Amino acid sequence: MPLRTRTARALGAVALFILPTLAQAQYFGRQKVMYEDFDWRVMETQHFDVHFYPQEQVVTTDAARMAERWYSRLSRAFQHEFKKKPLIFYADHPDFQQTNVIGDMLSEGTGGVTEGLRNRVIMPFTGVYKDNDHVLGHELVHVFQYDLASSPGGGGLAGMGRLPLWLVEGMAEYLSLGRQDPHTAMWLRDAALRGELPTIEQLTRDQRFFPYRYGQALWAYIGGRWGDRAVTELYRYATRAGWDAALQRVLGLNSAGLSAQWITAIRSTYLPVIQGRQRPKDAGQPVLYDGDVGAMHLSPVVSPDGRFVAYFGRRELFTVDLYVADARTGEIVKKLTSPNRSEHFDALSFIQSAGTWSPDGRKFAFVVFNDGDNELAILDVDSEDVERSVGVEGVGSLQNPAWSPDGSRIAFSGMKGGLSDLYILDVASGQVLQMTDDRYADLQPTWSPDGRTIAFASDRGQDTDFSTLVFGDVKIALFDVTSRDIRVLDLFAGAKHINPQYSPDGRELFFIADRDGFSDIYRMELASGNLFQVTRLVTGVSGITALSPALSVAQRSGRVMFSVFENSGQNIYGLELQDARGIPVQRTSNTASIAGILPPVEAIGTGLIAEYLADPAGGLPTQTQFATKEYKAKLGLEYLGQPSFGVGVGGYYGTQLGGGVSAYFGDMMGDHQLGVAIQAQGSLKDIGAQAIYQNSEHRINWAAVGGHIPYLSAYAQVSATENPSVNQYDQIFQRVFVDQAQGFASYPLSTTRRFETSGGFTRYSYDIETRSYLIGLNGQVLQETRGDLEAPDALNLFEGSLAYVGDNSFFGFTSPVAGQRFRFEVSPTFGSLTYQSILADYRRYVFLRPASLAFRALHYGRYGSDAEDSRLQPLFLGYETLVRGYAMESFDVTECRPDEDSSNTCPVFNRLVGSRMGVASLEVRVPLFGTDELGLINFPFLPTEIAPFVDAGMAWDQLRSPSFDLARNSTSLEIPVFSAGVSARVNVLGYLVLEAYYAYPFQRPDKGWHFGFNLAPGW
Repeated sequence: MPLRTRTARALGAVALFILPTLAQAQYFGRQKVMYEDFDWRVMETQHFDVHFYPQEQVVTTDAARMAERWYSRLSRAFQHEFKKKPLIFYADHPDFQQTNVIGDMLSEGTGGVTEGLRNRVIMPFTGVYKDNDHVLGHELVHVFQYDLASSPGGGGLAGMGRLPLWLVEGMAEYLSLGRQDPHTAMWLRDAALRGELPTIEQLTRDQRFFPYRYGQALWAYIGGRWGDRAVTELYRYATRAGWDAALQRVLGLNSAGLSAQWITAIRSTYLPVIQGRQRPKDAGQPVLYDGDVGAMHLSPVVSPDGRFVAYFGRRELFTVDLYVADARTGEIVKKLTSPNRSEHFDALSFIQSAGTWSPDGRKFAFVVFNDGDNELAILDVDSEDVERSVGVEGVGSLQNPAWSPDGSRIAFSGMKGGLSDLYILDVASGQVLQMTDDRYADLQPTWSPDGRTIAFASDRGQDTDFSTLVFGDVKIALFDVTSRDIRVLDLFAGAKHINPQYSPDGRELFFIADRDGFSDIYRMELASGNLFQVTRLVTGVSGITALSPALSVAQRSGRVMFSVFENSGQNIYGLELQDARGIPVQRTSNTASIAGILPPVEAIGTGLIAEYLADPAGGLPTQTQFATKEYKAKLGLEYLGQPSFGVGVGGYYGTQLGGGVSAYFGDMMGDHQLGVAIQAQGSLKDIGAQAIYQNSEHRINWAAVGGHIPYLSAYAQVSATENPSVNQYDQIFQRVFVDQAQGFASYPLSTTRRFETSGGFTRYSYDIETRSYLIGLNGQVLQETRGDLEAPDALNLFEGSLAYVGDNSFFGFTSPVAGQRFRFEVSPTFGSLTYQSILADYRRYVFLRPASLAFRALHYGRYGSDAEDSRLQPLFLGYETLVRGYAMESFDVTECRPDEDSSNTCPVFNRLVGSRMGVASLEVRVPLFGTDELGLINFPFLPTEIAPFVDAGMAWDQLRSPSFDLARNSTSLEIPVFSAGVSARVNVLGYLVLEAYYAYPFQRPDKGWHFGFNLAPGW
């Protein structure tokens, strides 16, 4: 009986302690929000199943034709064909960010994704057909890469995964863009000017070198020197044997030799053509300048009086925020807004969009991501409050708002169904008028001073033909607001023209063009048509992309502000109007200028890539309509876990067979997931299975889990019998069976805040099996007896929870270092036991660059009639994730000094357990090893954080109330425990965080320091 009683209590404690509930599936963390319900359809072409929704059918049909053209091109390049692949198109980027196909959060900078398990392309339309074509071509290169690697003789997905990022992404850029690319050439000119062109080894290891741009340039060099066939041949061998072996086999070179040749070619190509051109500091007055690599000062917008400039910047490392600075000194006047401090929106739109000042300079309008779409936020500059946010029904993406001179209207570029057009918002009434309605790209509007005309960037013109899917470069056009007539300006043939800005008198138009391979500012006299070149930079006037806004002219003072690409980033410069006259230029455009071509320049127009890019009709289907059907969600196998099988011999459990298998299923859109697993270990009693289904199709995500899970433990004991020559050997097998059926639901308020709820039933049942053996002195088994002992009564528990969760924190390499996290939760339990659990957990991280100050306050407790039932595992303060220096294994029996009344035999330990607890912690997190941006020492291969800390905690129960009288005896059960020390956390292999700490616990009788270890990131 005593054995059975002790066993019953032990089994109950283990069962309720080790089994997490479904509600704890994601304690913190951001989440995607399905703001919209998409009515998916499938368009069938020869090689693709194209998934779309009706609003985007026009542009999807064109994209389906582009996809077939790219298939024809790339099948020739790779000399490879494949069966049908899925393409998934979203009408705009805000819709794309809601996709469930990719589990990760997608930023504004992600233009498309190719998922490897099913080889799916997922991408948004950009509103610019030429960009759509490029992104689609880029992603389809990845489809061929995946399929080729997975084919017989390929290196498999693991082989592809071992390739450096520049190889994979750079190849996709080269095969989709070719070698005539002024934007990538600008990166190379900048690096050549600074003497920092990377070797292949640096490109592979050093994160400073952008893999897309430099990778494209390296592949262009290989294709120009050894032919474009060498590009795909190198990839074939690299997936099997690695880059170095492939390079030696195909080209007969090693990386060092190829690097030297490539760098020499870049320098000899670009250094001569930049002679006599302006260095950035000679082109204007530096206003916002940072000499570090990758500075980010984007989309300058000068105030009407020319005194201030608003811009997007990343001064606090983790987020891009909106600032106002003095337009001459660059001194930061204020941070206007940040996604971290405003609940009006999830993020700022900064890559393809700038903001706009009201004519009186008191308001500022800018584009934000909110409720699944872009909205126009209008902010009061003095109070820094967002007064209102305006969304446009059916228009999911907004860009480049422009306030009219009289302050009554705001023009902007908006996307509906994947197509970009011009819109005008009436500020007072909130009414919106659509001004254009066609397939042309209409971007970056700006008002003339008299309010009669809107200048904008567009691909309109005779060189754009939607029937043959040929797209001209972006030009400057004028829109008459009254008549709605559009006139395309005659500027530089074959060049890009963006970002028009009127002079204060309306007689001149400033814009950015790359007429000779350099992206510079030009000025046009509207009456005469005369053109003048304002800047002649060695790099270029540019934002993040080739079409990003980078120029602004003050409406009253005429001060010119622009962002310049230098040192792999952007700095902002300024010019007074009288200094921005420029020199006369002709309308000739040297589109084949060396400055805009990737070396070797003599290969321009030759090779397979140039051939198919110059042939828009090649592979293009003549049909303009494709069969379409409704999308029906069907689960398909996405991942099969490695099956296992084993045999166990000897030990407590005897000879046993075991094995298991797991599988993961999902539908094409990622809205439905099913995971199943079965595990067998030993007898039929030890077979367990679990199934989890999750539905993410709508804003409310829900899941259901059910399963039968056995837990087996055993021990043995030897006892004497009445016969001195015979001993009894007993084996006791204890099983806990957990039968569970639970449901979980989450309602996200935004990407950083959500409500969670769960409910379900869990049954804990028990089984105790014995095997007794009478064994002679010679070891011979004389008798075997099997039986069952009386097991504890089953526990039937009904559980529920309701939680409010927030997380806008940002992680360093080993811990959160900025933002905040919180979780407030109530969890009632009733049935065999009745109690309520209450959790309040708040954490705050203040980034001090590079160090962070971290604070945590936590309370967790059980309340109710059975809160302290012996079958529940007591809460323990001494875990390394709570109060360090009090770990269970660190205690010695010599520390157990009973109270004077001997009622408590080990108060120093018992004070750490209870049914309720509170914890407070403070750390200073110093990144010792990391990167230039997040580390004292640039050594990213083993990121290490040093964190001095102070921990405090208290455990109590219904009989012990908390007391903060620290003058009492240090062994008192009612006062808190404290510790201080230093922790070191190391990120091993990029995902495993190991913590070692040295702590001084103040409430232990034997004063001294204690070492401890923990396998978890910082709290």
